[in-house]
Amino acid sequence: MVTSVLYSGLINRAMKNFSIILVNYKSLELTKACLDLLRDGMRSWGVPVLVVDNYSADASIEYLRTLDWITLIEREKVGPEAGSVAHGRALDLALEQVKTDYVFLLHTDTFVYDLSVFDMMLSHCSGPREVAAVGCVEQLNRGVGRSAWRLVSRCIKHYSRRIFQALGIKAKAPKPFMEKHLKSFCALWNVRLVKKHGLQFLMDDRNPGYALQDKMVALGYTIKFISPRKLFGFLDHLQSGTVAAVGGYAGNHRRVKVYEQLMKGVAK
Repeated sequence: MVTSVLYSGLINRAMKNFSIILVNYKSLELTKACLDLLRDGMRSWGVPVLVVDNYSADASIEYLRTLDWITLIEREKVGPEAGSVAHGRALDLALEQVKTDYVFLLHTDTFVYDLSVFDMMLSHCSGPREVAAVGCVEQLNRGVGRSAWRLVSRCIKHYSRRIFQALGIKAKAPKPFMEKHLKSFCALWNVRLVKKHGLQFLMDDRNPGYALQDKMVALGYTIKFISPRKLFGFLDHLQSGTVAAVGGYAGNHRRVKVYEQLMKGVAK
């Protein structure tokens, strides 16, 4: 585990220059665990924490209303929304209220055990070229072996589909096999640059931030990538934890088992 002292020289200068945005949807245990890990540090550093509730109408919103150290934004239900769209609109609603130069997007199933992760990521924003965002393209630290196999298998699938289509055989559209977009479970964005160009997180039907990243790259800004091995020395992330929390998977699904195991660890 990386210790907080590694980046202590930057804390006083950088810590008050960012905000945090989280989106809650019916995930009381996850949200509470996530915020409990952030509370003391963010309060002492004076970091604004904005939590958007996506019309949960359950115990999680009642819990959030009791917290005096966050800014709670309650969205009203506006009709059927895909999960990514609802999340993106919630992020953009919070983005309007961000006054700092930088913002960290966190998921409620991201558990930050070493708060120096914020300073570490901010340190990547120095340099001759302006940095639009910092983050990781993987949601898990799979290790070298699993990551290599995942890349190879996705490459095979990609080119197999292309060959099938070229031969006139019905096949699904090939997906890119190389990850290039930052994942929003823990991503740092330069708010000043985003607002300068009148942009936002939800700009198409893809995951929030994907189109924004493409646009910022087209404008000539830099995206800094952090390896899973490094990032996950500071935190844990339960992939699709919110879906597991609201019963979106069968009880014997792998991600439900991971969710239950990780929540036991957090409780300790």
